[in-house]
Amino acid sequence: MEKLELSELKFPAMRDELISYLMGLSSAEYQNNAWVAREDPDLAYDEFNYVVHFLYDDTDLATDANSWVGLIFRAESEALAISEVVRSLDVIFEKYGTALSDAEYLTKPEWAYVIESSKNALLELS
Repeated sequence: MEKLELSELKFPAMRDELISYLMGLSSAEYQNNAWVAREDPDLAYDEFNYVVHFLYDDTDLATDANSWVGLIFRAESEALAISEVVRSLDVIFEKYGTALSDAEYLTKPEWAYVIESSKNALLELS
């Protein structure tokens, strides 16, 4: 499948929102500054919960990313990259549950997989 142009997407603003979440998920420094210390001067407020709601509740990206090709994804490869991010989060949630604080999630050894898969997805969507 050929990559669609950004102008051909139905919901480009949602794509931008997803990219902003991936930027946060791909940076341990950002996560500590924004989610834990709340010291990011360029940001009023952010937390890991926003990412979770976007992927799992507000959209069905966590269960059917392929259905978003043409809506926010330009190609199936982008949907696959997001599916990998979701898998990395699922590993954390299955092992530790969904009630930890942002700071607690960041200390888990599996969190490195979240960061790495998010970096890869960000590259794919860029």
